[in-house]
Amino acid sequence: MAACGRAERRQRLLPARLVVYFVLGLALFSPAPYLEVMRHLVEGLRGLGLLGNWRVPAKSSLFRAPERLGSEPLRVLFATTAKPIATEATPGAFWRGLRLLAVDGTCWDVADSEANETAFGHPGSGRGSGRSAFGQVRMAALVEIGSHAVLDAELAGCRTGEVTLVGRLPRSAGPGQLVLADRAFLGVPLWQAFAATGADLLWRVPANRVLPVTKQFRDGSWLSHIRASSGPARDEPVVVRVLAYRLEGRTADGEIDDYRLVTILLDARRYPARQLAALYHERWEIESVFAEIKTHQRGARVVLSSKTPDGVHQQIWAHLLVHHALRELMLGHETGDLA
Repeated sequence: MAACGRAERRQRLLPARLVVYFVLGLALFSPAPYLEVMRHLVEGLRGLGLLGNWRVPAKSSLFRAPERLGSEPLRVLFATTAKPIATEATPGAFWRGLRLLAVDGTCWDVADSEANETAFGHPGSGRGSGRSAFGQVRMAALVEIGSHAVLDAELAGCRTGEVTLVGRLPRSAGPGQLVLADRAFLGVPLWQAFAATGADLLWRVPANRVLPVTKQFRDGSWLSHIRASSGPARDEPVVVRVLAYRLEGRTADGEIDDYRLVTILLDARRYPARQLAALYHERWEIESVFAEIKTHQRGARVVLSSKTPDGVHQQIWAHLLVHHALRELMLGHETGDLA
């Protein structure tokens, strides 16, 4: 009798693969209740003949299953599957043979618990209006612009800066890519880390950056150099090409907004300044990606529910995996390639 009871309990536990499906289902159907998500999942898998005589376990087991799984399998699954998916036929995916990518950061609100507070912290330094109601996880991401697919991501508490997290993303960059970034990221060490992968770069420059002219081109761009503010690299200038232009009516008060960009693409004939200036604004597509994940998929103003740091990481990796799968499915529909 005892052996039969143990066998029945094992049968009613969620197999590891089904737990992964369940966690992904929680992200896909967010913020639906656990039992509703499991109902959707079981109906689909049973229809494919994949469940046999397995039955849905008690609600308490459903709550414990994601905790037993942990976040690491989801992180590894994302690292394994999050690859570029755009083709030459994908609108906005390539420019002059270069695959367009963008880097930036965003934050996720997390459940208020002592463990999350210790691991992630709160933004702001005061209380009341100067302090967020929830702790936050900071995420930096590398995104394929044409497909909106997230190719890599790094997570940390909100006290960790975006530049630090983006500094871990060059591992997913390489030749044949053009990486776009905002002015917050222009530092020589980070620039060199991405450039060392063979990727090309087009980044905005802070307004106070001094960029002396060493050679002027007919399209108005010029050769210059950037230096590290400290350390050994301070005496090793990095050669860049600078583009300067103005956009009217882009600021909140309608004033003219000045832009300066720097790039590795030094050939002014092959890469005209006007085209690069127009191309840079594709960088804002990454904001649409964050909105897709955090507003449309997770739900507007929905806080990640886990009260443990590992559970929070698991939820974020699950959202990223689901988003990548959805973008791949959508791209297949657009191209007609659903095989």
